[in-house]
Amino acid sequence: VQLQASGGGLVQAGGFLRLSCTASGSIFRINAMGWYRQAPGKQRELVAAITSSGTNYADSVKGRFTISRDNAKNTVYLQMNSLKPEDTGVYYCNADINSWTANSEMEAGYYWGQGTQVTVSS
Repeated sequence: VQLQASGGGLVQAGGFLRLSCTASGSIFRINAMGWYRQAPGKQRELVAAITSSGTNYADSVKGRFTISRDNAKNTVYLQMNSLKPEDTGVYYCNADINSWTANSEMEAGYYWGQGTQVTVSS
C-alpha cells in the first residue's frame, strides 16, 4: 500500500489550498484517513481525520479546513481556507487500511504519505 500526497505550495495569508492524497495497492478497506502537519521545531499534530462515522478537526483549523473523501478513488482531500502563517508546515496524509498480502491474507496497517510543504506568508 502506498499513499501519494499532492497540492502543497506557497500562498499568502487569507488564501487557500487543496491537498489530495490517494491510496493505492491491494486495498480491501480504508477505515480512516487523515492529515497531520509538522511545523519546524514542533511535533507532528493531527489536523483532520475522516471515518465512516464522521470527521474530526484540530481546534486551530475548525471552520477553516474541510476534510472529505472519495471512496471510489481511495482519495482524501483537505480544503484549507483562510490560511494563516501558523498553518505553515509539512502536511502528511495517513490512512488506516486493511489490505491483502501476497499470500491472500488480510493485514491491517497504518500508512503515511511522503509529505507536502505548505507555506503561508504574512
